[in-house]
Amino acid sequence: MSQTVCTTCPYCGTGCGVLATPTEDGALTVKGDPEHPANFGRLCSKGSALGETVSNEGRLLTPLIDKEAASWDSALDLVAEKFRKTIAEHGPDSVAFYVSGQLLTEDYYVANKLIKGYMGTANIDTNSRLCMASTVAGHKRVFGTDTVPGTYEDLELADLIILTGSNLAWCHPVLYQRIAAAKAERPEMKVVVVDPRRTATCDIADLHLALRPGTDVALFNHLLQKSHEQGVVDTSFVGQHVAGFDKALDAASGSSVEATGLSAHDIETFVKLWLTNEKTVTVFSQGVNQSDHGTDKVNAILNCHLATGRIGKAGMGPLSVTGQPNAMGGREVGGLANMLAAHLDIENADHRAAVQNFWQSPTLPEKVGFKAVDLFRATGDGKVKALWVMCTNPAVSMPDAKAVRAAISGCDFVVVSDMFGDTDTAELADVVLPATGWGEKDGTVTNSDRTISRQRGFLPPAGESRHDWQAICGVAQRMGFAEAFNFETPAQIFREHAALSGVAAAQGKDFDISGFADLSDAGYDALQPTRWPYPANKTSSERMFEHGDFFTPTRRANMLPIAQPALQEPSKDAPFRLNTGRIRDQWHTMTRTARASRLNQHYGEPFLEIHPEDALALGLRAADLAKVSNEHGHSILRVLITDRVAKGDVFAPIHWTATTAPSGRISDVVTPKTDPFSGQPDSKAAKVAIHPFAPKWYGFAVSQRELQPNSDYWAKSRVEAGWQYELAHQDTPECWESYARALFEAPDAEISSVLDTSRVSARIALHKDGVLIGALFVSDRPVSVSRGFAGSQLGTTSETVLLGRPSAGQPDPGPTVCACFSVGVNTILSAIETQNLMSVDAIGAALSAGTNCGSCKPELAALLQSAQRSVAAE
Repeated sequence: MSQTVCTTCPYCGTGCGVLATPTEDGALTVKGDPEHPANFGRLCSKGSALGETVSNEGRLLTPLIDKEAASWDSALDLVAEKFRKTIAEHGPDSVAFYVSGQLLTEDYYVANKLIKGYMGTANIDTNSRLCMASTVAGHKRVFGTDTVPGTYEDLELADLIILTGSNLAWCHPVLYQRIAAAKAERPEMKVVVVDPRRTATCDIADLHLALRPGTDVALFNHLLQKSHEQGVVDTSFVGQHVAGFDKALDAASGSSVEATGLSAHDIETFVKLWLTNEKTVTVFSQGVNQSDHGTDKVNAILNCHLATGRIGKAGMGPLSVTGQPNAMGGREVGGLANMLAAHLDIENADHRAAVQNFWQSPTLPEKVGFKAVDLFRATGDGKVKALWVMCTNPAVSMPDAKAVRAAISGCDFVVVSDMFGDTDTAELADVVLPATGWGEKDGTVTNSDRTISRQRGFLPPAGESRHDWQAICGVAQRMGFAEAFNFETPAQIFREHAALSGVAAAQGKDFDISGFADLSDAGYDALQPTRWPYPANKTSSERMFEHGDFFTPTRRANMLPIAQPALQEPSKDAPFRLNTGRIRDQWHTMTRTARASRLNQHYGEPFLEIHPEDALALGLRAADLAKVSNEHGHSILRVLITDRVAKGDVFAPIHWTATTAPSGRISDVVTPKTDPFSGQPDSKAAKVAIHPFAPKWYGFAVSQRELQPNSDYWAKSRVEAGWQYELAHQDTPECWESYARALFEAPDAEISSVLDTSRVSARIALHKDGVLIGALFVSDRPVSVSRGFAGSQLGTTSETVLLGRPSAGQPDPGPTVCACFSVGVNTILSAIETQNLMSVDAIGAALSAGTNCGSCKPELAALLQSAQRSVAAE
């Protein structure tokens, strides 16, 4: 009988509990854990599809040296020797690690210990630098430590929730559903969304503030001014626990809220909500952090909460939500170039001495290492000569990604640890080490509200893959540090990590889980979700700053004078401002989520949201292709015309790679400009030019096997029985049937076709033994076929695929709206009409759509409104 395992989701920083049950036939059922305090049984579309992502198909199963299979011993020997030799010849700062918020805390801990305590350099940074470093810097400037004051329970207790720079409905769907449920129970709760773009999150908003991009400081400075003018400053709290109020208020008074571009009515409404609702939670995420003044944005928000005493109490406070499952854990172990373990400071001699003494290590660096952007710049300049990349794909995800790929390619020695050997970064490596993934790994993660949870393994490692901590320890042992890295289990690492946190607490720091320092192996295996601090004396409250007592030398929080910076306007050569972000059903560079066919049906290719007036001026029509470019590179994207973005602004998702859409890698045009305090890149403000990309032909193909298209544009996604491809090219082949045979590598297949020689038009089906193995549709305009129907015909004996849509009497569900239950737009519209459905809840009752993660509810509401308008117009 299969045993259900309690574990945690490997996606966003919500940290949802998951019940995973392997079945006897090798499948995996996944449900939300109703006992976990983060989600109480809820899961989003990505979490719900985890069971579809754990096959070993495409996995790297053995180490590679120069792309040839090798033994672990030879691979680790080579890595150790290269790093040892590089340090001996060029010094410790010639080596670097680039790690990930998807590593478990135990992996993160040993990586940080090795490079800082034994290699002697602080050149370890993380992809978390790209998502929350400005929050870390902002917290430290104000609180003295990187402390998140808020908790998830506050979301249900608040009377006002401000969501700023956070598309919670798509990026943290379970937290969105917690807010939506609380608002349904207490309709008097108010929600304000602050975002230049109208996102799905606006569906629950009482007020959407579509401010000018980059003017968050002006908005929150205005709140601070009004708080003072209207007498809602908590003078007692400020007097006892806050420093710098007067200077912060003076700076705020120098800002003009008119910079936001918001109407006087909207500003007045927002201010009134703020003034009259003490129980206010401000949730902020990438829209705040990913900016060249992201730290100041964070501090402007914190100033408002400190001035009004809205911090440390139930239902109020600032809450940073992180983008990765263990971004917080990485911060706790010092996995950033400017930190030591346990929130200690690398430039503080007492802190260095405390850590070095605890580790009994030969050295510790005295200065900050290279932060992410500078790390790859230093690699390109030849300063970093040996690089180890773990559990991330910087060749795609870093800004100015083309330059990053060149830097990695030119580095003397590169190691990559990954589940897959064909990522954009792994393709550039000298050594690739096969790593275990979710379902195989065993350790802990910390979510956005400081809750530590266990991620438990329930599947055997694929092939010869090893846990990241094992690979790191293997290299450390070969470099002569065996005694310090003789860990045999993640429980041993966790105990050492917990003991070190006690040392940090003695230095006056916030992070303290020393109560776990003596945790038994059995206790570790059974560890329940626990919010830190969890000190050895067990007397500490989980709620931070309830009574002030901050972690600065004065024990007061620092309000800072923050000024709204001047905005750089787009130029004539690059007149558009590019915003980047995530979509609902995909995760980072899709190495995991793209394996689940239903997660590819909502958006199957990279796209560009552009305002209708801008599209008209550029001569772009819906579904055309557009070339987005600047001095860093270019990207080709499908055009999606929408008023969700303002005129002059465009939006593109971050997920596509060389293996899924090589011309759609949007990070190639993201500027490497960074915040001066946090080093976080400005990923939402690149200036770009946009031009139509006019191919000679457009194509759509479905195939049972993966293809290698030779096209100027192509994008692939998985369907139930194979793959689908969007294609476009500048040259037209002489014979479409010959082209199709070459594309599908099927020279002997039976072909049926419909060709129109008067224009570019072809429909070709290829069968083997009567079974459809592939089909190609070509047109001089973007191809109009039912993609779901075409994909569903693969592997069947159907003769109707060339129709491009179901024949009469056959249902066509249309493009997927609800990924959790694979419900298409046509199915929804038909049910609304035939069953007279009048609400989103009624659609859910009839079709299940929207009843799991709820992320599609805004689209369901829009479809319902559209249908009702159509009826009213008749």
